[in-house]
Amino acid sequence: MVKPRAIVQAAAQYVRKNPDEVVRAAVNAAGLKFGVPLAALRFLADQMPAGKKAPKDVTIGATPPALRLSAVVDAMGTAVRASAAIRIEEVAMSPESMRVTVRLRDVKLELVGDSDSPVATLIKSGALDLSKPGNLVKFIPKRPPAIVEAEGDRIVVDLLKVPKLAENPRLRKALSVVTPVLGIGAIETDRDHLYVKLRASPLGLLESVNAIRGR
Repeated sequence: MVKPRAIVQAAAQYVRKNPDEVVRAAVNAAGLKFGVPLAALRFLADQMPAGKKAPKDVTIGATPPALRLSAVVDAMGTAVRASAAIRIEEVAMSPESMRVTVRLRDVKLELVGDSDSPVATLIKSGALDLSKPGNLVKFIPKRPPAIVEAEGDRIVVDLLKVPKLAENPRLRKALSVVTPVLGIGAIETDRDHLYVKLRASPLGLLESVNAIRGR
């Protein structure tokens, strides 16, 4: 578990080394745009607890507007380095759904060491069409219920299809209050940051107030 004190110390050290971040954050906030340095994401990835099934050697970068991730994962007992450029194309939230549309591009699977496992044989054969990961996800047996669409390089996830989230009354209440007036316009990267651009909708204020009152 990441200790809050370690996060605060790392953040303070980062700001000391990059004092322009304070001005950048203030300017962006005025335009409802909030950024997270990729260095912060790398720090959090390094702090994640190790485990047999946990991703290892995680690297985080950017190919704007996408986020590039790479990690060594356990694929049915076979160590594989998986990497991809991940772009959040759309986020649509309401009290009934939390849909996130993702584009996965430049997907690669590379063996870590030698292996003759079925997974290794499949990777070596080149039979997997990694240019269209959505097509592979679409035919996964017992596909997670949160994955509502998958085609080509596009995958759509609805987080409210996860029972624990759907049955959380606080989350549903928060969505009822927030989503009429505030949405996510875009999630994208530049060379050093991941940005979230918010979209305000003042016309939904009455609906939000009614949700607070429980109407």
